[in-house]
Amino acid sequence: MDMQGSRQLAVTQSQAWNALNDPAVLKTCIPGCDKVEATGDNQYAIGLAVKIGPVAAKFNGKITLSDINAPHSYNIAFDGQGGVAGFGKGNSTVTLVPNDAGCEMRYTVHATVGGKVAQLGQRLIDGAAKGMAEDFFKRFDAEMARQYPAAYAEAAAAKADATQGAAPPAGAKIPLWVWVAGAAALALAVYLLR
Repeated sequence: MDMQGSRQLAVTQSQAWNALNDPAVLKTCIPGCDKVEATGDNQYAIGLAVKIGPVAAKFNGKITLSDINAPHSYNIAFDGQGGVAGFGKGNSTVTLVPNDAGCEMRYTVHATVGGKVAQLGQRLIDGAAKGMAEDFFKRFDAEMARQYPAAYAEAAAAKADATQGAAPPAGAKIPLWVWVAGAAALALAVYLLR
């Protein structure tokens, strides 16, 4: 399974980097996660509950960070065991690119699964993985908004200013005569149906 994506964040590159390296933030943001503990330099033990279709399992595993280029990027290798449900392993690259609106978080993931989970079919597995990734990014964005409310308020104000200054799209304003004609047609239809 391979996937990639990105998400715009209102925080700075260094703020996002610090959060991505904070076990408490990761535990909050990873769906079904109940444990993220440092076990050594750039190594973490992780525990999470996963449900894919009819298969639900508790996975325990490890995460190892490598090719660290703070605060720009790193690689993540992961390996998790879910008992009879199977296993999951793979790697991911996370990159933070600063821009005028804060920073963009980009990711690529390559993963393989085995055991009962693998028997569910690639479409179901891919859908669940994409859903978990999107859920993580939504939670991470919400956590950044909680930690840095001023940055998100400023981003919202800039977005509002940009939309107020923009011309309305063609056809967006409905002329008064259309409203009058519509009301008259509706009144006529109600009268005839009585």
